[in-house]
Amino acid sequence: MKPAASFAVVLVTAPDVKSARALARAALAARLIACANLLPRIESHYLWLGKIESATEVLLLIKTRKSKLAALEKLIVAQHPYDTPEFLVLAPTGGHEKYLGWLAENCR
Repeated sequence: MKPAASFAVVLVTAPDVKSARALARAALAARLIACANLLPRIESHYLWLGKIESATEVLLLIKTRKSKLAALEKLIVAQHPYDTPEFLVLAPTGGHEKYLGWLAENCR
């Protein structure tokens, strides 16, 4: 069993469900992730080129191994429609033992 510290949760926003699904499927097909949850219709407010902007986006919550992060980032940046895609890595400090086992099995 791998400890939770072996895994990461990655946040990626996309402009729409179609783009988010394509990113999730590409990462799954490449065996870089075990799971991606898509949270549609989030409201984002941000600074872009010195202006306050807002948009409706889809948030991907991606679960992967830390050892896959570099390859995953490369895939997301290459296939993402944004010039500067969000790729923010969170480190879990714990997790349900069976779920961590499932992550380990499905993200080799």
